[in-house]
Amino acid sequence: MKVGIVLHVDAGGGSWDWQHVRESALTAEAEGLDSVWAPDHFFYRPEEGDTVGMEEAWTVLSAVAGITERVEIAPIVICSAFRSPGLMANMAATLDAVSGGRLVLGVGAGWHDPEFEAYGYPTDHKVGRFEEWIQIVLPLLRGETVDFEGRWYQARAAAVFPRPERSIPVLIAGNKPRMLSLVARYADSWNTAWFARPDDRLHERLQALDAALADAGRDPATLERTIGLLVRDPDEPSEEQGEEWFAGSVEELAGLLREYEQLGFAHAIVITEPRTPRSIERLAEAARLSRG
Repeated sequence: MKVGIVLHVDAGGGSWDWQHVRESALTAEAEGLDSVWAPDHFFYRPEEGDTVGMEEAWTVLSAVAGITERVEIAPIVICSAFRSPGLMANMAATLDAVSGGRLVLGVGAGWHDPEFEAYGYPTDHKVGRFEEWIQIVLPLLRGETVDFEGRWYQARAAAVFPRPERSIPVLIAGNKPRMLSLVARYADSWNTAWFARPDDRLHERLQALDAALADAGRDPATLERTIGLLVRDPDEPSEEQGEEWFAGSVEELAGLLREYEQLGFAHAIVITEPRTPRSIERLAEAARLSRG
């Protein structure tokens, strides 16, 4: 089972520290973890409390690609509404080339209406728009010339130049029936998040995914499954508490990773708390133990 970390791109406390993100990425690579991921948001505005700003995901991933050599790099996940399909395909092809073929293109329809509204993006028909968007992005990434006339997106003799050097893997995040049907039709891998221990919610999502694959006539073995986890080091102070966070020992964390692997997940994508190199080292230790 692959294990990666989510980079902390949010500006906690009103400031952001690139050097911290840099150190996190380099620690993940040095410790043998498999991937680093960046959330794609402008900000998060809860119903109560202060707005939390975030750095732009693709810029961060491009910088991380330049300082690492081995780990996969990926957004978790790109909001399709924020970038046109042609632009996204060109961005993906370029970053994949820059990184030496290490990009996983994680995509989704988006969900946080306040950031849509703040920057003038339409909040209606998110999944319908995503369905058109992905039908343009995927063939462009395969090196095809695309003509497409949809309700929201169009492409006319569109192509990526130079053409992508490989088939860039595409991950789609989603849990509701219509998004799962698009996962079954278009994705190389699927993500569901965020969890501590497996629970009824997860098992319901797995059953819904299996149903979508069956409806699409797709072999379940052809779709990689990834899981987003929340992991807290119980020996270090952290503001994050509660049952939604897994706070076991290193050995227990290794057991948790094995448990998810037994459920069919091939990649664990982990938010670690607190935001320290030690939390990443601890996760890497658990990953090594889980592999026996």
